[in-house]
Amino acid sequence: MNTVEARIEEIRILIADDNAAIHDDFRRILATGAEDDANLSEAENVLFGDPAATPTHHPDYALDFALQGQQAVQCVKRARADDRPYTMAFVDMRMPPGWDGLETIERLWEEDPDVQIVICSAHSDYDWRDIFERVGHSDKLLILKKPFEPIEVLQCASALSRKWQHERALEAHVESLEQVITARTEKLEAANLQLRHLATHDALTGLPNRVLLDDRLAQAIAHADRDAQPFAVLMLDLDRFKLINDSFGHRAGDTVLNEVARRLHGLVRSIDTVARVGGDEFVLVVSPPAARADAEEIGRRANEVLSTPIQLGGVDLHVSSSIGIAFYPSDGGSAENVLAHADAAMYCAKERGRNNYQCFAPDMKSVALERVSLESELHQALKLEQFALFYQPKVDTATGDIHSAEALIRWHHPQRGLIQPTQFIPLAEECGLIHEIGAWVLREACRQCKAWQRAGQLSLRVAVNVAASQFRRGDLFEVVRSALEESELDPRFLEIELTESAVMTNPEDSAAVLEQLSRMGVLVSVDDFGTGYSSMSYLRRFPIDKLKIDRSFITDLATRADDASIVQAIVSLAHGLRLKVVAEGVETLEQLKFLQSVGCDQYQGYHFSPPLPATEFAALVCNWQKAEDRSSDDVASRTHSKLAAYR
Repeated sequence: MNTVEARIEEIRILIADDNAAIHDDFRRILATGAEDDANLSEAENVLFGDPAATPTHHPDYALDFALQGQQAVQCVKRARADDRPYTMAFVDMRMPPGWDGLETIERLWEEDPDVQIVICSAHSDYDWRDIFERVGHSDKLLILKKPFEPIEVLQCASALSRKWQHERALEAHVESLEQVITARTEKLEAANLQLRHLATHDALTGLPNRVLLDDRLAQAIAHADRDAQPFAVLMLDLDRFKLINDSFGHRAGDTVLNEVARRLHGLVRSIDTVARVGGDEFVLVVSPPAARADAEEIGRRANEVLSTPIQLGGVDLHVSSSIGIAFYPSDGGSAENVLAHADAAMYCAKERGRNNYQCFAPDMKSVALERVSLESELHQALKLEQFALFYQPKVDTATGDIHSAEALIRWHHPQRGLIQPTQFIPLAEECGLIHEIGAWVLREACRQCKAWQRAGQLSLRVAVNVAASQFRRGDLFEVVRSALEESELDPRFLEIELTESAVMTNPEDSAAVLEQLSRMGVLVSVDDFGTGYSSMSYLRRFPIDKLKIDRSFITDLATRADDASIVQAIVSLAHGLRLKVVAEGVETLEQLKFLQSVGCDQYQGYHFSPPLPATEFAALVCNWQKAEDRSSDDVASRTHSKLAAYR
């Protein structure tokens, strides 16, 4: 039982009368026995109209006595202090030589307005209406004429104590509801505060987001206009951050972003702002006074603090950034303009080698507009059918036979001419078009492969390179199946090329997807092998068919002993795992001869043929297969001489 319930349960009665014999009378009456309980129950039933019922035991009353009004007031005061207030008081009207009953009642109610009062009087010379007007609280006041019957005293005690208990219970209930409402209001206020914070702050780093950044820029512009002092805006973009996500996964990327946010926040003053406005983009607003030298120093120090490696899974990650700096109002008269110019300067920093900062210059605007224009045109390229696939042969290193080719996308721009994938694929990944473009490449490669078969021209396998983000999307199996069904191509004529980093981002999920493709009959190759962080245990478990040696190891194969050793080791490893090996980027006869000497299975590159449009590729393969000059001393020489004749 809690304190409130105990206080309601306890019934304390105060008797204030100058006659001690009256005290004894009250003690005998209120110390109820069973017979009195029965009489009181009958009286209550008659009074309140309740049906006759089995008599119930009335509670025992805790009685206190006072001979004078002053003593009664002291009793009430002590009871309130002890948090054990009186339920009611029987007060005699005349208690000479002290206060009379009316003054006593007034003083009692000053101490405890809730106590119920019964006036006891043997005199009839009072105007009771005057009494009620004087003391008020008529709902807490009853009059009992002396001499009184015991049942009258019991009825008063029972009725008023119940009334008092019900009022206290109601007060307790209201108090409880108020506490609930207060608690819920506090929770609601906390939730609203959190929502306001989430609306204006980045959920990952806790930095201000674009909404709060706009507000801070508006404030900075107002101060700058008032005080005629410029401020600087720094746009910072992490270099090659996508490689971290592709190699280690997005959780690792989030860890890096949090660490970058922490380091950048430590660079600036409390009056400055560091905001995160995109995946790996941050904005610093350096408030006045901010000279050009101050902003450049922050740009320099930003890359300096980011140069300290970030430990991640036992690997030291080296992070750098490209930073663009613009000033208000000299580089833009509005928040939108100064941000756009800082962005243009940032892209200029990327073009100038990354890991540096650049201050905005007017000629940078055209570069930024060019990029925006290219992105806009890229959105229309699919609809306008401006993409095409070129095909580069994969040649058997030992026999010179062509059994497969890699499909490579090109963009036929109506004004810019032929655009290489290195110029638009990164942009497609940034603006979210890579999934649509990748799906188109799969459908078109399957369609063309089937078309060659139906025409009786070629019967070879076509390889399609799948971007890491497209692989991680989770629907690659469905996209491949749809492309095969739509073209009616046998799955064994399709090969999927995935980068090593894409496969190793989430090995367990990757293994499941690769297993689905393998069961379907599609071949899987690991592209750019040697540049990622493969685990040999996972590589052994993956249902893959080929490893493609990255072209960076092939370029200096004839001059760098380390590259030659790496290529030889990869070939040996692959064959040990019963995998085929393809070398890409083969451009010289010397490179081809080395690959033959170490047992590399296939190669592709400009030494044999550049990527060609579908018609030219088909003609190349048909003419190659018809050639009869196969009598030279070695395959490398035969290949070289035949190509020279064909060209």
